[in-house]
Parts: sequence; C-alpha cells; structure tokens
Amino acid sequence: MFHFFQIVLSVPIRTCFPAKVIGKDNLPKGACIISSNHTSNLDAILLALHSWEKKYYLAKKELFSNKCSSAFYKSIGCIKIDREKSDVNAIKQSLKVLKNNKKLVIFPEGTRVNNENMEMGEVKHGVAMFATKAKVPIVPMFVSRKPKLFRKTKIFIGKPFELEEFYGKKLSSEELEKASNVIAEKMNELREYSLNALTKKK
Repeated sequence: MFHFFQIVLSVPIRTCFPAKVIGKDNLPKGACIISSNHTSNLDAILLALHSWEKKYYLAKKELFSNKCSSAFYKSIGCIKIDREKSDVNAIKQSLKVLKNNKKLVIFPEGTRVNNENMEMGEVKHGVAMFATKAKVPIVPMFVSRKPKLFRKTKIFIGKPFELEEFYGKKLSSEELEKASNVIAEKMNELREYSLNALTKKK
C-alpha cells in the first residue's frame, strides 16, 4: 500500500509542493533514527515521496481523527503517539521498527516550529531514549522552510552519529538531557550549514 500511495501521489504533490533532498547518501543502510526539525504536516509526506524505501514516523494522534486519514497515515508508516502521556504502545512499535532494521523519523521538538530564522525549539528526550536503547545511529535532517504551494523546499540530510557513550547505561533525566543536548548541537550544526549553503546560492 505504501508504494501504491507513492506512485499515485508522487506527481501531484511533487508538482504542487516541489522539494529537493540533499545528502541522501548520508543515510546508512538499515536501522537509524532521522531527527528532523518540523515545519508542517507535509514534512513526512515529502520525505516519503522522495525515497523508495519505506520509513516510519512518530505522528500525533490528531492526524488519525477519521478512518480515511488514519488509513493514509498508517500506510506511509506513521505511528500514532499521544503526546500528552507516556505512550507505551507507540514506544514499543518504534523500538520494533528499529529492531527490524528499519528507519524511524522523529521530530524531537514535539511540535511544528516555523519562525523567521528557522531556529530550533527544545529538543525533547525521545530521540536520545530510542537511539540508546536500540543502539542505532542518528541522522540529523533540516527542512529549510515550510512547504508552500509551488515554492521549492530544500531538505538537507546530515552525516550520522552515535551516542555510544550512553549505551548500556540506565539513563537518568540528567543523562537523557546530556544526550539530547548532543542531538540538538548536531541538528543546529546542520541548520547553520544548510542556511549558509542557501545564502551562497542567492
């Protein structure tokens, strides 16, 4: 069903919301967590349409409000999560994705952030928790601006890194905060690189 939607939606969505993915070669084979800023609900759809490989996405439960939208988001790999509580089912599904050698996409700010300078919001602990439990690399991703009709959006994918110093530890809130700060630093480095690259081309 995923590839069916890819084929059916590819032309209309890529025509209306053109995007270019830069750095796809940085994605490792097998399991990893793609940690991205979040500008709109189209972020996941654009990434899904620009790569034949199916990825999985943590997505707020509100997107699954009716049968049609629920069926569509599930088909492209979205995992429903209740952001108001510790959603055990979503955690189990996400770890299963990584255990099965698949890619999991997380928007660690937990909500959409779309300010003038595309500055990052607070990076929550989810990426750090999953990456250390599953012992998988993290790949930073940066969406250059909110997708708009007929305006090209560039999506930058950075080089993978690992939180090896935290592997095998029983992580306290303090340790999770330290690990999340490493993730935030890597994501901000990619943000600065991306914005500089975009400025040079103007």
